[in-house]
Amino acid sequence: MKSSFVRFLFAGSILYSLLAAAQEPQPAGASSPQQSQPATRILPAQGKDEKDKDKKDKDQASGTSASGTSNDRLFYALPNFLTLENGANVPPLTARGKFKVVARSSFDYVQVPWYGFLAGVSQAENSEPGYGQGAEGYGKRFGAAYADGTIENFMTGAIVPSLLHQDPRFFQSSEGGFARRTGYAVSRIFITRTDSGHSQFNFSEIFGSAISAGISTYSYHPREDKTLANTASVWGSEVGYDTITIIVKEFWPDIRRKLSKNKK
Repeated sequence: MKSSFVRFLFAGSILYSLLAAAQEPQPAGASSPQQSQPATRILPAQGKDEKDKDKKDKDQASGTSASGTSNDRLFYALPNFLTLENGANVPPLTARGKFKVVARSSFDYVQVPWYGFLAGVSQAENSEPGYGQGAEGYGKRFGAAYADGTIENFMTGAIVPSLLHQDPRFFQSSEGGFARRTGYAVSRIFITRTDSGHSQFNFSEIFGSAISAGISTYSYHPREDKTLANTASVWGSEVGYDTITIIVKEFWPDIRRKLSKNKK
């Protein structure tokens, strides 16, 4: 689908520019935050209450809620509720919790203009001509785009993870250089955590997106697009788009800190 290419181009441009800015090296001679602190300063041992307070402050800074999800938004707009920056000791999500956070994300107010934009691009390119043009064609494309995204969100984030007891959250690494962190983010498309904390092949992403592609293609899309080749193309587009998105999620804390620093 041509609109998928626009997604890749749009997301890739943002990714390249913002990650380059976030990974900008320090000027020569600049000291790190650890180097700038007095070496002889001795801090008192923290008690349990102080440690709990520090953990709570870190969770609030990263947007982590008590339910083990996030209140964060990519670029201060797009829902990013299944991404955790400090998620080492968060509780597992229940099946109800998975459905609740996916519904919260899928029906967020930001999704309406986002899918409206995608429908406009599809209309301008006249992709899937069976929808036609004019207000009716735009309405069909908007409905299809919204349905495609919602079905995939529920399949990869709630239905399949609940059935297979997999964790749909993305746990950011924040360790190492650009190449290492990018490799880690890409690997999360194929490897995920189970609810018990073990590593496992990411059936939720790979099979969940395949199921969603089949449902959308063979239900409400134009008759001429109901082919196996088109289903495979939609499946590949979904996995590719999710890969770009997860890389952005890995570096979003760096981007956010960079933007906050520039603002100050």
